[in-house]
Order: sequence, then structure tokens, then C-alpha cells
Amino acid sequence: MNDNGAVIRKAIEWRGAPMALATVVSTWGSAPRPRGSHMIVHQDGRLEGSISGGCVETDVLQRAAEVIAGRPGHVAHYGVADGDAWEVGLPCGGEISVLVQPVGEGGFAPDLFDRIATESARGRALTLSTDLDEGITREGVVEGQFLNRYDPPRRLLIVGAVQIAQSLAALAQAIDVTPVVIDPRGRFLTAERFPGIELDDRWPDAAIAARHPGESTAVVTLSHDIKIDDPALIAALAAPTGYVAALGSRRSHAARLERLAAQGFGADDLARIDGPAGLDIGAIGAAEIALSITAGMVAGFNAKR
Repeated sequence: MNDNGAVIRKAIEWRGAPMALATVVSTWGSAPRPRGSHMIVHQDGRLEGSISGGCVETDVLQRAAEVIAGRPGHVAHYGVADGDAWEVGLPCGGEISVLVQPVGEGGFAPDLFDRIATESARGRALTLSTDLDEGITREGVVEGQFLNRYDPPRRLLIVGAVQIAQSLAALAQAIDVTPVVIDPRGRFLTAERFPGIELDDRWPDAAIAARHPGESTAVVTLSHDIKIDDPALIAALAAPTGYVAALGSRRSHAARLERLAAQGFGADDLARIDGPAGLDIGAIGAAEIALSITAGMVAGFNAKR
């Protein structure tokens, strides 16, 4: 998964200024950045993002300046650096190809940044196709062209402001997943218990539906209260939520599945619920349970890549 969110936001902020966009279009070996990674370059030299972790940025910045000045978009290839330590190359031993194209109708149209941001806000992915010979990017999937999929940022909607939720929210932040704690019980849902975490005191079905959960969103229920957990699971299953999990024993999970089946959910829907939540690591205590749930969530996300 590429983290291009900061690049997209900066491109929108710099709207109207001459810019160039660099994109990793192929990798081999121990390349420092994955395919699809971006770096945006402003005419005045400012930049955001990375395409090699610093190995070839200087050369790419020069190419970006040339593209801004009128050179057509083009692909540059970088391999292992040997001999001169300052030679442009990848001392890590990998190889990458980088497309440098103008931000404009003859390259990467500015409105594509808006389309990515809009779909991300709706919890949906967007795929763009690039003709590497022309250096032009368009929306949609075109077979034989370079495809870049822009997934929304990963989010974790935690239902139930219990002790496990405190550890789970912290672990989510540590792996760059944005947590939101949802609980209509005000006594549990406090900034003191969850410092720096977004809190939502609406009923879970409304809170979840409002966030349009997609493949990059996880929903985990922890409250042990049927009135809170079941509506959350119903809302999660009604959407293409990437990972759905519910805390509880095997007996309570079996009863949960019966209740949801009575609400009209079929076997395929119910199979989407990871219950009891998380990977079986023999967890004891809130922090270890939160760790097992985090591992289950990561496995669920990565299974869809």
C-alpha cells in the first residue's frame, strides 16, 4: 500500500502553480519505495513525498525542473551505484524506473488529485492508468498501461470505549492506522481516557454508516453490549468493510451469529466476521488482546492487497 496522501494534499494546496510529478513505475530487488510512490515538485523547488528514500531524488529533481520548463514526460531508469559513491544510483542493490511528468493536461491532470481526494473521503479506491510512452495519466483501468490504485487511508473504528480500546487505539496509531473510538456512553468516552483520539458518541450504526467504510476500514466491536455491538456489526456488514471483528467467547460469538442471521445476513456475510477477534496468540490482559486484534486486522487488510 502506498502512502501518497501527503503528496495529494500538497498538490491540491499548490493548485495553479507549475509542478511535476515523479512516480515509481517499476521496481526490482531491494528497491526502497514501492511501485506507485509519488513525489510532487513545485516550480520553486519545494517538494513532498519520496521515490527512493533519498538515493536518486537529486537527479529526479533536475528532471522535474526540466519537465516544468517544457520537456515532455519521460521515464528514467536507476540501478546499482558502483564506483563513485556520489553517482546516481541505488546503493541498496535494487533497480527502479521513475516517470517524471508535468502536472497538466499533457501529463497528470490537476483534477485527478481532486478525484483521488474525493473518493478517499468516501472510503473508496480510485485507479488511474498511465501511458508510459505518452506520459499521460487518465482515470480508469486501461489494460497494458501502468496502473496505480489509490486506496483511502486505513482506519479503525473501535466500538466500545473499554480498556482494550485504549491499547488498541495506541497500537493502530503506531502502524499508521487512524483510530476512531465510538461509544454512546459518555462516561466511558472521554478525552482523558483517549488522548489525541477522535471520539464519536453517536450510536454505532449511525457513526459507522457516516464514514462510508470500505476496504481500508476496519470495524472492531468490544463493548460486550448487544445493544451497541450488534448495530455496529450490521452497519459494517452492510458495507464493503475491509475487516470486521467482534470480541467475545466462542459461545457468545455463536449466539451473535444467530442474531445476525435472524436479521437476514447469509453465511458469506457472517463469515466476514473475525470472531472471537484477533489472532490466537494466547493473549492475556488488555494489551495482549489488543495486540492480537491488531495482528488480525493487519492480516485481514493485507489479504485483500
